[in-house]
Amino acid sequence: MAMSEQSLYSGPVFEMARRQFDAVADHLQMPMEYRDRLLLPKRAIAVSCPIHRDDGSTAVFQGFRVQHHLSLGPTKGGTRFAPMVDMGEVAALAVWMSWKCALAGLPYGGGKGGVAVDPHSSCLCGSWSPCPGATCRR
Repeated sequence: MAMSEQSLYSGPVFEMARRQFDAVADHLQMPMEYRDRLLLPKRAIAVSCPIHRDDGSTAVFQGFRVQHHLSLGPTKGGTRFAPMVDMGEVAALAVWMSWKCALAGLPYGGGKGGVAVDPHSSCLCGSWSPCPGATCRR
């Protein structure tokens, strides 16, 4: 399926990554039949994350995990917590992580996670944190 027919990886951030990839692929005179395989992620998953709040209610947040390329090794990449994050944005971030690891000579593929939540929202008060431990501060 041609890239223009893909709907899972859409949005302005993924389109930016696609344009960057196309420019480099054109410069390298990469055959068209290899381009989708190198641009599109190997794996993507969408999940619903139910969180029980201290007041007894439950909030459900959409989450994503994308593994772009596994050829160089296991994927690496953190998790983005943002109100409007979507599969296309997470996929673009995973693509860029693949490129960074390859350019730095690291034995990793690119991966990224995302949760559609505002980590600073007052509706998340109490004991729950989107990223427990040292990675988030209140």
